[in-house]
Amino acid sequence: MPYWRLSLFYLCYFAALGALVPFWGLYLKQLGFTAAEIGELMAIPMATKFIAPYLWGWIGDHLGHRMLIVRIGALLTSLVFLTVFWLQGFWEIGIAMALFSFFWNAVLPQFESVTLLYLRERVDRYARVRVWGSIGFIVTVLLLGVAVDKSGPAVVLPALFAIYLSIWVSSLLIGDPQTEIVPASQPPILSIISQPPVIAFFLVCFLLQAGHGTYYTFYSIYMEEVGYSKTLIGQFWALGVIAEVSVFMVMHRLLQKFGARRVLVSSLLLAALRWMLIGNFPLSLPILLFAQLLHAATFGTFHAAAIHLVHHYFTGRHQGRGQALYSSFSFGAGGALGSLLSGYLWNSAGPGSAFGLSALVSILAAIIAWRWVVNEL
Repeated sequence: MPYWRLSLFYLCYFAALGALVPFWGLYLKQLGFTAAEIGELMAIPMATKFIAPYLWGWIGDHLGHRMLIVRIGALLTSLVFLTVFWLQGFWEIGIAMALFSFFWNAVLPQFESVTLLYLRERVDRYARVRVWGSIGFIVTVLLLGVAVDKSGPAVVLPALFAIYLSIWVSSLLIGDPQTEIVPASQPPILSIISQPPVIAFFLVCFLLQAGHGTYYTFYSIYMEEVGYSKTLIGQFWALGVIAEVSVFMVMHRLLQKFGARRVLVSSLLLAALRWMLIGNFPLSLPILLFAQLLHAATFGTFHAAAIHLVHHYFTGRHQGRGQALYSSFSFGAGGALGSLLSGYLWNSAGPGSAFGLSALVSILAAIIAWRWVVNEL
């Protein structure tokens, strides 16, 4: 297994998220957009994630050349993003975000399939490769937090372009793994998707990311409004991902001991606690730090358990589309709805209500996971 080449790709890919998620909202605010407009714009990359991964996943499953799709998607992302340097209007930026995120969202699900094919029967070791993505995120938010404090949010533009190019370069170093021998009698993918445990699983993933919508869209803006510096905001984000890294290192043991369903339920309950703390105690530094440590559960343990379940639910030629569906329903549809709702709630009902709704959604997801999700089909 090409451990370091796979790890380098994850490092570069999630470095882009470390620039986009914490600081893009601040850039949009600097351009003069309202909270509702920021929510709508931040929902665009997530909405394209609902469509793009499955389309590219279908192509990857039928052609088998997943790394070619990854390279094309990464290169087109970089080229389209260049246009943002000259755009300022709502519709102009919205169209550009829709285009570059359409290609960017083609990349990760295909690469997840490549990684799992390299891992083969050692899928429980996935977290040890994926952890480098978290490291890339941490380094980026720490450095960009300082840069944004010194030079303003516009510094995010050249940083993101350089990172997108690095994703493309790192993709050139990895070849397609040997494909699995697919049984001729493998059932159609609809027969898997229509099973109640799989429906419940995707609904849970949708609700978890809907709950994250307020956090991803307004956390940095919220922290800035209550008086924290951009440097400290970057450190808040980094702390959450450091906690995520720590849990990734022992994730295979947690899955073996407790099973994926219990890990999902625990993650969702801790997510509800996290949103209540952030929404109601923004001026308490100790509480905010504790809430950021809970990122180990709200993203780290949940995502690793979800990837584990997708790998067991979808096998053979369905692997790419299974990963794409997970990305589409969770980070795509769920994230888009969460961002939109948070944008409309932020000024009308206030941050406490927006984060309170996120907590309720997380509790609902926990109930569904406990009742209907199973570890394997």
